[in-house]
Amino acid sequence: MTHTLTLREIEPVTHDTNHLVFDRPDGYDFTPGQATDLALEAEGWRDERRPFTFVNLPDSETLEFIIKSYPDHDGVTKRIAQMRPGDKVTVTEPWGAISDRGAGTFIAGGAGITPFIAVLRARARREGSLADCRLIFSNKTERDIILRDEFATMPGLATVFTVTDQDAPGEGVIKGQVDAAFLADRVPPGWGMFYICGPDKMLDDISEALVELGVDEDRIVTEQFD
Repeated sequence: MTHTLTLREIEPVTHDTNHLVFDRPDGYDFTPGQATDLALEAEGWRDERRPFTFVNLPDSETLEFIIKSYPDHDGVTKRIAQMRPGDKVTVTEPWGAISDRGAGTFIAGGAGITPFIAVLRARARREGSLADCRLIFSNKTERDIILRDEFATMPGLATVFTVTDQDAPGEGVIKGQVDAAFLADRVPPGWGMFYICGPDKMLDDISEALVELGVDEDRIVTEQFD
């Protein structure tokens, strides 16, 4: 079943990422971390569905997304970045492997952060503190970090922001690849859940690294997100 949404607002979050707010259909329910398949309601684009994650909380009157665009390619995300209030999209029923299965470590690459936004927001509101959670967020450069200020000020949340393609990053950001050596000093293997979201190779590499570090496979939750 598909639903038609009307865009209310669109505003930039980073140089290539936008926050989009849509009307919410009656009875459309989701849980933090879930996604939907979205298509532009425009000639030639209705069959071009792409997965995007809800970033707002389930009790909101809207449906909200943070979507990274790739302007060098005339595809769906480039068109989404050009949307204006009043434009329409269609979405499918919610789906997704990411859900809050307990406190732990959240590891994201680039736009793979989006399933964790609602999960951490909901957990912070429910628990009052994220002192039992940590976020490891990898990007190419500092300017690619989505919602950096929000994550840095979430109550109790331990954050590690890392970049791969920028020499001498600023305060609060380190340069480094998230691999077994990187995780060994930052991950207590016997504690909590491990949530990973990002490109396929990242999922495979980090999952393998965590297992090597002694993390049980049933405590690793993954979601692919290019």
